[in-house]
Amino acid sequence: MFTRIDHVGVAVRDLEKAVAWYETNFGLSVVARESHEEQGVHEAMMQVAQAPAGGSYVQLLQPSREDSPVGKFLARNGEGVHHIGYGVVDVEAALADIGGKGIRLVDARPRHGSMGASIAFLHPKDTGGVLTELVEAAPRA
Repeated sequence: MFTRIDHVGVAVRDLEKAVAWYETNFGLSVVARESHEEQGVHEAMMQVAQAPAGGSYVQLLQPSREDSPVGKFLARNGEGVHHIGYGVVDVEAALADIGGKGIRLVDARPRHGSMGASIAFLHPKDTGGVLTELVEAAPRA
């Protein structure tokens, strides 16, 4: 069902400082920046590798407000890995399959994600304590 590890989401307090650190120390480059006010987050997608199935990324996430999911995560845990995103061919089919196995879904339907992707999250209590994101990449132009 999973086609690749799409990205690792990392919660940070200072997006610009984190971007500079990843650029300087790991040689990653920003390929997209977005703000999602409904999710209360500013993000930078940093490319790790380019592959035929699509790139892999580190997604740096800075909350735009303290009561957002990432804001609450930072308050509880500090900076660090927030979630892992896995590529899927069809996010709706993946949700149906996974939900049919009794795994709780955070999102019953896909929503808009980074770089035009369709995304949905799975509940960490049913995925070994790891917030898991399903990512159907936007069609390439």
